[in-house]
This record gives sequence, C-alpha cells and structure tokens, in this order.
Amino acid sequence: MFISGLGTATPAKRYLQAECWEAAQGEKEFHQLTARSRAIVKKILLSDNGIISRYLALDSIKEVFGATPDILHRRFAQHAPELAALAAGRALRAAAVEPGQIDAVIISTCTGYLCPGLTSYISQMLGLRADVLALDLVGQGCGAALPNMRAAEALLQAGRGERVLSICVEVCSAAFYLDDDPGVLVSACLFGDAAGAAVLSARADARQRRIEWKTAGSVLNPSLRDAVRFEQKNGLLRNILTPEVPALAAQHAEFVFRELIKKAGVSQQQIRAWIWHAGGREVLLALQKQFGLAESDLSWSAAVLRELGNVSSPFVYHVLQRALAHNAPGGFWWMSSFGAGFSCHGALLEIE
Repeated sequence: MFISGLGTATPAKRYLQAECWEAAQGEKEFHQLTARSRAIVKKILLSDNGIISRYLALDSIKEVFGATPDILHRRFAQHAPELAALAAGRALRAAAVEPGQIDAVIISTCTGYLCPGLTSYISQMLGLRADVLALDLVGQGCGAALPNMRAAEALLQAGRGERVLSICVEVCSAAFYLDDDPGVLVSACLFGDAAGAAVLSARADARQRRIEWKTAGSVLNPSLRDAVRFEQKNGLLRNILTPEVPALAAQHAEFVFRELIKKAGVSQQQIRAWIWHAGGREVLLALQKQFGLAESDLSWSAAVLRELGNVSSPFVYHVLQRALAHNAPGGFWWMSSFGAGFSCHGALLEIE
C-alpha cells in the first residue's frame, strides 16, 4: 500500500491558551467551580505544558460555557462534515485523484454520533461514486488513524479497489463543558479540533514522493480500558484520563515497535523519522525515555502539539504531513498512535 496524498484541516479560529484563561475569568460558570478546579484550569492553560494554541470550532470561547447536550451535538453535526470534507479534498488534490476514482471511504471519529454516519455526508460533499464502499468506524479514540489505514490496506490487498480515502475527524469542542471532574477540565484545556485524510493506493504513483506502507501491527489490552476512555453521563461525553496514561502509552508503543521491526528485519537505528501521536507533553517525554530518543526525534509531534493541542485521531496525519513538508530524510519512518482500549498501533513506512 502507498500513501498517495495527504490533507489536513482545522477550524478557522485559533485560540491561545492565555486567551482561554482570560475568557474564563468573566464567566459565572467558571467561578462556580471549586477552588481546586479553578486552580487546575489555570495551571493547564498558563503553564509550559507543550501547548500554546488550539483551533476550535467556536466563534468565541464563551461558547464553552453553558453548553447543553443539544448544543454540543449540533456543533459536531455541523463541523465534523465540514472539516472532514476539507481535509479529504486536499488529500485528493495532493494525490491528483478525482473523487470518482475512489473505491472506498473509511471515516473514524469518537467525539460525536450521526446516523447515517459521516461517510454519507462526505460522499455527497465530495461527489464520490454511488457505489463507493463507505465504512464508519467509531469508539477507537485517539488511536483510530492506524486501524483506519489498516482496514484500507486489507481492502486493497484483497483486490476490492485501487484507492481508498482514509479520514479521521474530531470536534473535541463538541465534548467541552465545565464541572469539577478533573478529566473534564483537562480535556477542555488540552484538546483541539481537526481532521486528517489520506488517499491510499494499491500502486505507487511516479509523480509523487514514494511513501510505502510496509507493515503494521497493534496491541489491545482490555484490562486497561478504564485508563483512558469516554463515558456518557447526563447526556454528555465525559473524558476519563488517568495519570498512568503516559507510561502506558510508552510501554505499549515499545511492545508494538519491537515486534514489528523484528519481523521486518529493521533496527531502531534505521528509523529516520518518528511520527508519534502526542497525547500531551508528558506522553512525548515518556516515549523519549522509553525509546532512548533525542528531543529532536520528537520534534514533528511536539510542533503539532504546540500549535494544535491534542487533536485526537487526526494527529498523526498532521505530523506525517509536517515531516514530509519539511523534507525529513528518506528511509524507514515509524508511525504510532494509541488511546482508548487500551490500544496501541504502529506502522513501518519507507520513504524515498
């Protein structure tokens, strides 16, 4: 399988973390939180935690306050199709592929629910064929990008088509609200909105930089599913984030990595670029320590985290696109995502 084109998208409005803190000061709902909760918000928004800004599908930060389940659903229903279609259109143009040449579309999300799913909206918005195979994947959280691409790989290897459009989109602000639950507060302060898309092809295109998907693998540890997950409470998605997540991410990421490079006959020293999902700065630090990496090895992921925050499943599309745009050296690249499940996924790429 080959990655023929990439596209990413964010909402138009960018908010500095300091702006978010300033906006909270004038809101009654914020001052109804406990002193401890207000201190958590202040620490996250104003401390050096690797994030300086986020793109959010909000006309004003004030829209975070007083959100109801209906308001949050409408936010997802409006912005998820828009962001997904924007990223997908850019991926199609990058691949020099017409919508009618796409044989399947696979869309992953966890921040909202539509029935029919996002594939119905995106197929219409992009003008995909009526017989396109449309698959909506839900419930995989931040790690969804690589399972999405592995499903595309299976379709291509089975000869079910020549090109698959892979999309991840998250409107994390559709799960933003305030109460005294630390997970809810952390989520509202760290997550951003974005989409990512890739055109995946059975054959390489000589007109494009060759990006070959060599092999991929995953590990699922259901005994740890409560470490990071969404739950529904009072009609709202409640993000559960535990302090163990950075260490769990690093340990599971190393397990997948060691297994795959052994099978592929590749050593860690041969990896020329690292395409990590970054759940936060602590996750990147844990990965750096676990793998014995230099700070520069995580620079692409750190840059995306700094500018966008944790955008969940689309994150690795943004990192991969950034590494390619800055002409990271060719050779073997490692891409990894992790999240709800507890699950971790990795893929070995070869770039020319």
